[in-house]
Amino acid sequence: MTIQTINPPTKKTVASYKEMTDAALYTAVGQAEKAFEKWKTTTYKERAYLLIKVASLMREKKETLAKLITLEMGKLISQSEGEIDLSADILDYYAANGAKFLADRPLSLEFGKAFIRYSPIGVLLGVQPWNFPFYQVARFAAPNILVGNTVLLKHASIVPQCADAIDDLFREAGAPQGVYTNLKISGKRATELVSDDRIKGVSLTGSEEAGASVAAVAGKHLKKSVLELGGNDAFIVLEDANIDKAVEWAVVGRMNNNGECCVASKRLIVVESVADEFLKKFKDKLSKLKVGDPMDRSTEIGPLSSEDAVLHLADQVKRSVAAGAKVLLGGKRMSCPGAFMEPTILTDLKPGIPAYHEELFGPVASFYRVKNEQAAIDLANDSDYGLGGAVFTTDIERGIRVANQIDTGMVFINHPTWTQADLPFGGTKRSGYGRELFELGIEEFVNKKLIRISELNDPF
Repeated sequence: MTIQTINPPTKKTVASYKEMTDAALYTAVGQAEKAFEKWKTTTYKERAYLLIKVASLMREKKETLAKLITLEMGKLISQSEGEIDLSADILDYYAANGAKFLADRPLSLEFGKAFIRYSPIGVLLGVQPWNFPFYQVARFAAPNILVGNTVLLKHASIVPQCADAIDDLFREAGAPQGVYTNLKISGKRATELVSDDRIKGVSLTGSEEAGASVAAVAGKHLKKSVLELGGNDAFIVLEDANIDKAVEWAVVGRMNNNGECCVASKRLIVVESVADEFLKKFKDKLSKLKVGDPMDRSTEIGPLSSEDAVLHLADQVKRSVAAGAKVLLGGKRMSCPGAFMEPTILTDLKPGIPAYHEELFGPVASFYRVKNEQAAIDLANDSDYGLGGAVFTTDIERGIRVANQIDTGMVFINHPTWTQADLPFGGTKRSGYGRELFELGIEEFVNKKLIRISELNDPF
C-alpha cells in the first residue's frame, strides 16, 4: 500500500512513507498490551492529566497542525483550525467528566446491596478516516484512554503527517509507551489485526465495505465493535420555516468541509409551497461561492481530498444525469489543476437514480420538493442510511414531532446535523452502530461489572 501526502490543490506528492513490517506491528501490539497492565492501575486523575496536556499542546501548535490538515486533505484553513479547537475540547471534556461518568452506579434492590463498576477491557484498535483527521481520533482515543484502555490507531493512508503529529503530541505530553500508538499499515492488515487475541475491541469510521469487513472479523472472534459508516442526511424545510435562515444553514450544512462530511445536509427536502423561494436563494448563494486554494482565507470551497475522490463524485453525477436527474447548477469537475468539483445542485431525483440512493461525498446537493410534512418524513426515511437529519420550522413542538418519526441516530431542529463533545454521535441502519462522544461514548469499551453484596438475612 502507498502511504503518501498528496496535496489536493496541486496533486503533487509531498511525502511518502513505508508500511510497518510484520515484526514491528507485532511489537507495537505487544507494547500496547504491556502498557495496559500498568495503565489500568493508574487513577482517573493521572489519565485526565495526560489528556489535558495533549489538549494544551494542540492549542499551542494549532497553526502548524491546521496547516497539516489542509496540506493533506484540502480542508479550508479556518475549518482546520476549528477542527484542532474541537479536538482539544473533546480531550478536555473527558478529562473533566470521565471520572463522573465512570463512577460506581448503585442499584436499587429489594434485598442486599449491589453496584455497577466500570473497568477497562484492554488494547483497542481504531481505524479512522481522512476527512477529520484530528477530530475523529480525539473522539475515539480520549474516552478510551481515560477509561484505562490503550489505543492502537490505524489512520487513513492519505493523512500520514497528521497521524504522526497526533502520535508526537501524546509522546510530548508524557504518555507511557504503548498507551497511544500510530500504526502505518493498510486497511487489509488492520482488518486482519482484529483477529489478534491481544486486541479486545475495534472502532471504525469509514465505508460500508470496510465496516462490514472489520465487523465480520470482530464478530467471528467475539469482540465488541463500533461502526460509523456515513450517511445521506435529510434537511427538511417545512412551510412555516424561516426560509432565509434555512437557506443560510443549508449552505453551511452541505458545503462544510468541502462537502466531505458524513453528517452533511446531502438531501434538501422542501415542502412545495416554499420550494421555489428556497431553491432560488440556495442556488444564488452556491453560485457565488469562491472556489480555490484552501490555504487562502478568502476561499469558500476547496478541493476534494484526492484525485480518486473527485473522479468518483463526478462519475456519480454523470451516472445520475444519464438516469434522469437534472443539473440546476455546476455538475462537472473544474478544469483547473487539482481535485476541484463545481458546487452542484441536482434535481428531479427518483428511485433508481444513483444520487437518490448513494452518499455524495463532496459539494453536490440533492434537491427534492414534496407536497407536505408527511411526504417529507417518508422521503427522509427512504434511505439505507440513518446517521443524522435536520428539520426547519418555527413551531418547535412540530419539529420534535417530525424528528421523532425520522429513523436516524440524530436529528437537529433549525440547525444542520452537527457535533460537539457533549452530544452523542452515531446512527442506525447502514450508518452503523454504537455511539461516540458524551457519556455514551465512554461506555462502549468498558466492562460493566456487577458487584453484589449479600446480607445474612437475604432470602437466597
